[in-house]
Amino acid sequence: MTPDDLRAFGADVDTGMARCMDNEAFYLKLVNSVKQEKKFDVLEESIAAGDLDAAFEAAHSLKGVLGNLSLTPLYEPVNEITELLRGRTDTDYSVLLSQIAAKREEFLAL
Repeated sequence: MTPDDLRAFGADVDTGMARCMDNEAFYLKLVNSVKQEKKFDVLEESIAAGDLDAAFEAAHSLKGVLGNLSLTPLYEPVNEITELLRGRTDTDYSVLLSQIAAKREEFLAL
């Protein structure tokens, strides 16, 4: 995965790298660590189980990681689901979970 791959994905690489003191190797190491992030599974499983507290914790954690790395295409739906979960909104989360899963698959293919 290269910065250009991430740009094509829609990530704001320059902002993400700036947060890593413009250390490209460090930034890419952090971005690659997102590929193994288990909080995506925890989010989905917690919502399926009706545990909105655990789902919120997972979503909030993902929101921070994705936001700091400026992985915008993943960050946006995670941010949206985080805010719904923050309010413990009684809604069908499946559309947002599908959006997150689709963007995650796209990201994993980079």
